[in-house]
Amino acid sequence: MLDNLPRGTICIEDLEIGMVRSLRKTVTDRDIELFAEVSTDRNPVHLDDAYAQDTIFEGRIAHGMLTAGLISAVIGEQLPGHGTVYLGQSLRFLAPVRPGDTVLAEVEVLDIDHAKRRVKLDTRCLIDGKPVLKGEASVLAPSRKFD
Repeated sequence: MLDNLPRGTICIEDLEIGMVRSLRKTVTDRDIELFAEVSTDRNPVHLDDAYAQDTIFEGRIAHGMLTAGLISAVIGEQLPGHGTVYLGQSLRFLAPVRPGDTVLAEVEVLDIDHAKRRVKLDTRCLIDGKPVLKGEASVLAPSRKFD
């Protein structure tokens, strides 16, 4: 048995279809700047007000993958949590996220394959109830049993 699983981690044995976990984060200018630095994606639509004003977005937006990273945080920290291995993720970006927007990232269990420890998750991000990102993730969930 694995006795060292962090509090909040949900093992495959305890997962149920329909379980939901979420986090809420306000995206700041600093978040965008740090993401640009780490990812090396310095597209001016994210960093330059004057440039971004003349785009279809009419202002700066956060990196799409920064928003997707909030989904990763829910999966890695809450559902299933620590010890989860990402196997795949589909993403559809539906609307921009701007500096100052508060994003609600949600993850919901859609399907569980106990024999293979695989879990399919519905993933979504919303601002004021409006979807800005939708997708599905496939993960390998932690187990209390050794393989």
